[in-house]
Amino acid sequence: MTNSTLTAIPGFRVGHWTDSVGMTGCTVILCPDMGAVASASFLGPSPATREGVLLSPEKKVERVHALLLTGGSAFGLAAASGVVRVLEERGVGHQTPFARVPIVPAAVVYDLGVGDPLARPGEREGELAARSASSDPVPRGRVGAGTGTTAGKYLGGPGTVPGGLGSVMLERYGVSVGALAVVNPIGDVLDERGGVLAGPGTGPGAVSFTPGDVENTTLIAVVTEHTLSKADCRRLADAAQTALGRVIHPSHTYWDGDAAFMLSSCAKPPADPLLLGALVQEAVCAAVRDAVRQANNLSV
Repeated sequence: MTNSTLTAIPGFRVGHWTDSVGMTGCTVILCPDMGAVASASFLGPSPATREGVLLSPEKKVERVHALLLTGGSAFGLAAASGVVRVLEERGVGHQTPFARVPIVPAAVVYDLGVGDPLARPGEREGELAARSASSDPVPRGRVGAGTGTTAGKYLGGPGTVPGGLGSVMLERYGVSVGALAVVNPIGDVLDERGGVLAGPGTGPGAVSFTPGDVENTTLIAVVTEHTLSKADCRRLADAAQTALGRVIHPSHTYWDGDAAFMLSSCAKPPADPLLLGALVQEAVCAAVRDAVRQANNLSV
């Protein structure tokens, strides 16, 4: 089977842990053992993250060894400790005088209102996701961190649909990127023509409704082999955020806490920055749409 997901980019592996009863889960992206140069962009009033500050371009550590995307709100950040355990066992991490320290940034979505609010990924679940990570095509839909996600929530219950997890790989002129999206926005998800793919489609303000402050977040991870600096990764993470404005309406609202990560294995020479930036944005849009289609069994 042809792999057209993030794991088609050599060196990157993805694993899920899914609780289909409690309606939550977590997803781990393992980088090559030497790590990946990485940065991130965080928008919205309530991002819940681990190692987020470390990803700023001016900070010293450049490479990360895995990325955790998880449900369970802030409780889910505990799953990162399980990923760290697996990497330590494998001798993977940032070299310090006395130990290798795995660097594992993480970000969460709020899914506590969908299933059991006490069902949350923890250290054991993060470990299981990391141990299951492979280069096989990424399972998509209501799996991993996308298990309990929803979209189109600005009217309350009516019109709310599963958001899911999606992944794509795009390649043009020898330049390739892979993207993975965990889709949990308050807004609608739009299709390629600007029509509503998921959500009520009537626009905010149709009824009197105040969304929950922490219930909406879309998480994006984009990877490439083409060499990037940490500052380059930050610029492309910002570009990934702007792409959400093309595929989610409204996007980056007062109630969203979106996070976008950009990772490079630096295994290939730098690519044309304009082409790479365009591919990053197209891949983000495609991954968001793929998540909704897979979660709702919609045709392309």
